[in-house]
Amino acid sequence: MIPDDMVEEVRARADIVDIIGELVPLKKAGREYKANCPFHEERTPSFYVVPEKGFYKCFGCGKSGDVFSFVMERLGLDFVEAVKHVAGRCGVEVREVTRQREEEDPNRALYELNAFAREWFRERLVDPATGQAAQAYLKRRGIDAETAERFGLGWAPDEWRSLRDAAARHGLDEGLMEEVGLLSRSERTNEPFDRFRGRVIFPIEGTSGKVIAFGGRIIGAGDHKDSPKYLNSPETPIYHKGSNLYGLSWARHAIRREEAAIVVEGYMDVVSLAAHGFENVVAPLGTAMTPEQAKLLGRYAQRIYLLFDSDAAGLKATFRAGDTLLEERLHPSVVTLPPGEDPDTMVRNQGVEKLRAHLEDAVDVLDRKLQILDQKDFFSSIERIRSAVDRLLPTLRAAADPALRDIYVAKVADRTGVRRETLEAELRKASSGTARTLRPEATSSPAPSVPRVPKLGAERTLLLLMTKNTEYVERAGEQLETEDFVDPVYRAIFQALLDDPGLRAPPTAMDPVAAQRLQELLDDPEEISHAGRVFEDAVARVRVATLGRALRELDRRIEEAPDDARKLALTEEKARLSQEQRALAPDDWTTTARRLRADHNSNR
Repeated sequence: MIPDDMVEEVRARADIVDIIGELVPLKKAGREYKANCPFHEERTPSFYVVPEKGFYKCFGCGKSGDVFSFVMERLGLDFVEAVKHVAGRCGVEVREVTRQREEEDPNRALYELNAFAREWFRERLVDPATGQAAQAYLKRRGIDAETAERFGLGWAPDEWRSLRDAAARHGLDEGLMEEVGLLSRSERTNEPFDRFRGRVIFPIEGTSGKVIAFGGRIIGAGDHKDSPKYLNSPETPIYHKGSNLYGLSWARHAIRREEAAIVVEGYMDVVSLAAHGFENVVAPLGTAMTPEQAKLLGRYAQRIYLLFDSDAAGLKATFRAGDTLLEERLHPSVVTLPPGEDPDTMVRNQGVEKLRAHLEDAVDVLDRKLQILDQKDFFSSIERIRSAVDRLLPTLRAAADPALRDIYVAKVADRTGVRRETLEAELRKASSGTARTLRPEATSSPAPSVPRVPKLGAERTLLLLMTKNTEYVERAGEQLETEDFVDPVYRAIFQALLDDPGLRAPPTAMDPVAAQRLQELLDDPEEISHAGRVFEDAVARVRVATLGRALRELDRRIEEAPDDARKLALTEEKARLSQEQRALAPDDWTTTARRLRADHNSNR
């Protein structure tokens, strides 16, 4: 690291006004300088630089710090890079940084294994004898040899021991290969075998450029008929999928240059767009956008274009990602593609200029929600307007930028006719974890209790409501995943309803048990009073149960964590999920549950 005395010399010699002034148009205001804040949108300047004290502060969003923290935040540099950047501006020569020797890195062996595997996969791809099928596949997808080399794409032959045997010849440890997910172990013979087989390989790099994991896309059926299309490395000491973005190590400089990032859904979208000249593209790693990924993007740009598939699942992922980005004070816009298109097919079939036109037509995430609700006639009646507000509130809550939230509230109030004061009161309640949906204003009479959930369990209640009103199918699909359902039969029914919201009979291919239970739901005559509130309550209960399972799994992983750093990261994740679970669970659930049990026992 850079010696402390040298850091202080650079700090003392740096002119903070000159350094910040290179990136922000400052205007003198007495003994200080002011500008519109570079970290959030605002109409009047609230960002001040105080040269006498060597710090900056924004009184709008609260960001503050010294010359180094500004450069780190604005240019996406780490501390050492920031010190070097400032030193270069003020003529100080920084002595060579003393780095920890590689042999002291406890994860060195894991990085070496991944580096070996990348080269081995790469050699299999470029070898005409082994890589012909993979080369033909990439060519069909518009990926030329130069792009494949740039991203280090490889090929895993459809063989059980090729990589394992090659690693053994180099004396590499099989146990560590299992740990990083290059080998799996047969349940029948307990014998290790190559985990990636018959797949085009996408190496995943950290921002340091080191390979931390792999993704594999299957081509051809072979003996993989029941295998997933994409197979990814498991979580390891060097790979945490929620904390990394595919393509960022290649795209970060372009993101800074363009002052915007394009976020797509998968590996192939990133590589395909890069092959067609779009350099500032990244993708989450098989998960919904996480706060850690949003923070990572925020180091390089504030504007984020969400370019997901045009289907219902893509739209759902878009709005989830948008809310996560808003929580980190970023500015997400939604790119809308024609039906049936995804970024890869769009750029290959329609051309670069067509995709650029769609990017230029991107709209703010809230505006896109309003457009869709308008298209679906959600502003035509009181009941549907109420439903529209429930769908818009999560985005209002997510907007951490005060100015942007103010704009959002004004737009929603104008479009729905709900008073601004009512919306703001709901947001205040939400911030304290006491509200989930818009409710009537309090009166002098006692507050109504949570509507009684029928004695069916939250999962069945939710499905029953979905069979009675297709609007609940769409809303449930926006808030829940199929995996949130514990009962596999209910899971199958949930998926069937998502596939066909107007389902009025079990699909012919459905499992007999699931078909029988679905028919029971379709035939159930029960009318549930206060259906909207019961729906929200049931969704929350399903989510709470999902979070409970995730917390138990985190407890297990914390116990097995290999080091303090990993244990700390898992503990922080547990705290975040616990907070989310508490916010979802109203205080009166326990009382309600006791009453429901009493009702049930009295009716037996």
